[in-house]
Amino acid sequence: MKALVIGATGATGKDLVNQLLNDKDFEEVDVFVRKPIDIQNSKLNVHIVNFEKPEEWKNNVKGDVAFSCLGTTLKAAGSKEAQRKVDYDYQYEFAKAAKENNVEDYILVSAYGANPKSKIFYSKMKGELEEAVKQLHFTKITIFKPGMLERKDSDRAGEVLGSRIIKFANKLGLLESQKPLPTNILAKAMIKSSKIKSNGYSSIKLGNISCFAEKSNE
Repeated sequence: MKALVIGATGATGKDLVNQLLNDKDFEEVDVFVRKPIDIQNSKLNVHIVNFEKPEEWKNNVKGDVAFSCLGTTLKAAGSKEAQRKVDYDYQYEFAKAAKENNVEDYILVSAYGANPKSKIFYSKMKGELEEAVKQLHFTKITIFKPGMLERKDSDRAGEVLGSRIIKFANKLGLLESQKPLPTNILAKAMIKSSKIKSNGYSSIKLGNISCFAEKSNE
């Protein structure tokens, strides 16, 4: 199979790309990034793109399965408008290009609580993206909605503190449903879902971590 990845430089994306390159079921892995990445592999094709100009790169979005795990924070983006460009516009353009090029399987990392009717900016934006991608009518769509992610060597102070608090609560038998999900486990579940051909809704469980995914055939 040939995999297409957007968000390859993020924590989840890095784990995903490394696992795809080590997976014998994938012969090619194409990543779409804004700057070069420090990975050398005969299976890897790196496309340096300007996400503001999809007309320049959309014809390269061709393969068997597309993985979308791009995302940023409001602090890093600097404004809600800038964050929406990354978390909605860029991802939607990638999904649209994949659909136009007959990619059948689309896997999107969204967020727990995503809802287009939410009054919370982030949750509303994520929910709107989910709905927009569904309307593209891929043969198969898988939407992961993880809660707090546990990123290796994270520099997000609030995220690190929140993870520590929840882990402490977990030790006391509290907040088990909000247990932080390591990005490498999420990446493994994403790859596993790409190999499942069933329809309907299901959840994927790895070890003692559950990451719920919506899967639908339009």
